[in-house]
Amino acid sequence: MNTNCSDLTEKYFRVNRLPHIWCPGCGHGTLMNTVVRAIDKLGLNKDEVVLVSGIGCSSRAPGYLDFNTLHTTHGRALAFATGIKHANPKLHVIVIMGDGDSSAIGGNHLIHAARRNIDITTIVFNNNIYGMTGGQYSPTTPYGDFATTAPFGNIDKPFDLCNLAQGAGATYVGRGTAYHAPMMQKLIENGLKNKGFSFIEGLSLCPTYYGRKNKKGNAVKMHTFLKDNCVDVKVLEKNPEKAENKILIGEFYNNPKPEYTESYQVIIDKFQNK
Repeated sequence: MNTNCSDLTEKYFRVNRLPHIWCPGCGHGTLMNTVVRAIDKLGLNKDEVVLVSGIGCSSRAPGYLDFNTLHTTHGRALAFATGIKHANPKLHVIVIMGDGDSSAIGGNHLIHAARRNIDITTIVFNNNIYGMTGGQYSPTTPYGDFATTAPFGNIDKPFDLCNLAQGAGATYVGRGTAYHAPMMQKLIENGLKNKGFSFIEGLSLCPTYYGRKNKKGNAVKMHTFLKDNCVDVKVLEKNPEKAENKILIGEFYNNPKPEYTESYQVIIDKFQNK
């Protein structure tokens, strides 16, 4: 579909909820746009799409979107999404979370949803900080960076969320950014098409808390950083030296395996037919 921005807004957004409350320069609006464009490109029926979120800046997104939506408790979005998928496996269940929401309080739900390979597309808007609640450091805040809860620098080593998800059993894994929007959209499309647990990390930016506290400059400079420091994982095949000290983006893993609700249905059918 070749839908323009105005048509996308009318078709997929709750226009009475706009404008959104994200700070000027925040990357979350761009990432939300890639989610909508991916759904539109695949031609999914709005009534068969469910968006679930937890708590945080990223978790405001479903409130602006005109699908079946659920704004849940902190870290528990995947638990709610698992229940929805079990209740109606035909639904396209999408979870939008932040880096803290997904990998701190929600980390246990993340690894087990991935381990089960349940057909949920999880999209993490990663801005390296707890932006909504005061700028605390998160499990993805880089080593040495500052936050309100790390005034002398963060000494925790950050998670690589994509490695974490793949190691836990996700069958589709990719990473895009708010700058590389076309790539991000394609990764979400592929994740939605994967019959299993899909994990897509979207590198966002938070000029208000993370950028200002760490002297990263304004939103333009933070976007420029993503432009200059992210390289497609495909370069490793021919020019691995170009990836040195860079952030890898693109499709990391695509290996379909038996999906959880389908396997569960086999058990149900087996005992119902006895």
